[in-house]
Amino acid sequence: MAMRQLVLDLFGVAPAAHPSEEKTPPALAEQTQAATQSIANEPAVLLNDALAPAHFAHPRANRAIHFAHARVHYEFRRGQRRTIGFTVGAEGLSVRAPRWTPVHEVEAALREKERWIVAKLGEARERHQRIESNRIEWKPGATLPFLGQSVTLVLDPRQRHGRGGAVLVESDADAPDAPDAPDAPRLALHVGLPHTATPEQWRDTTQAWLMRQARRVFTARLDHFAPQLGVRWQRMSLSSAGTRWGSASADGSIRLNWRLIHFRESVIDYVVVHELAHLREMNHSPRFWQHVESVLPDYAERRGQLRDEAVPRW
Repeated sequence: MAMRQLVLDLFGVAPAAHPSEEKTPPALAEQTQAATQSIANEPAVLLNDALAPAHFAHPRANRAIHFAHARVHYEFRRGQRRTIGFTVGAEGLSVRAPRWTPVHEVEAALREKERWIVAKLGEARERHQRIESNRIEWKPGATLPFLGQSVTLVLDPRQRHGRGGAVLVESDADAPDAPDAPDAPRLALHVGLPHTATPEQWRDTTQAWLMRQARRVFTARLDHFAPQLGVRWQRMSLSSAGTRWGSASADGSIRLNWRLIHFRESVIDYVVVHELAHLREMNHSPRFWQHVESVLPDYAERRGQLRDEAVPRW
């Protein structure tokens, strides 16, 4: 009887009323009794069994582990290291272990970090879904983020000759001809293309403009923070790395991902300071983070924003 009641509760069907308490019209009562009998004859299904476990698969997975509520196919490598290391990235879970570590010890370490691993994989999947939902459709009226603000693409053939084929226009909310709608675009990138322009032309022209802005903004921020850290940078180049926002070399060379231009300046500043701090410490030791914190006391919050916010899918 207890199991029957559980099944009825799950399906939202009330148990048949006692004859002395019956107030339902006969036709409806017969239907209720028939439905109750049909459900009672079905095999009971536990709620945990009805929920399929989550499945995560790294594209280069060569091992798998079954957790309580997730199946994880991960990339496993051995190397010259002393400890077992886990990395959860856009592709999934990667595990590194010393050459001498038995597999059962690796799996024990994974199970010990099960909640953390599954949570991070879930966050990575959600972030990927947000990126996919932000995929840009390259045509007039498309929007994309620039320094944390939404910019609308506008076809303007007048810009074809000069200013690199595009110019950013900010509407004046107080102007007589300003849009009345509160959600009307305030920033518009006027792109100098013909009416017959292809999506590829829209993309390439917009990217060229964004990269010019990235070089300008990144150079200014490097010049601003380098003296505060007591370092001198020698050369800055833009990268298109898929998983790294920046890098630094001992010779003073800094590489920054041009897609950072999508983020707010506060987030860009975190990456800039991070790479400049590597000119003091080429590692991630406590002393390195002390250098970062000396310039950006709230660096942890900015790092979280960099991790959580999704750039548009190109």
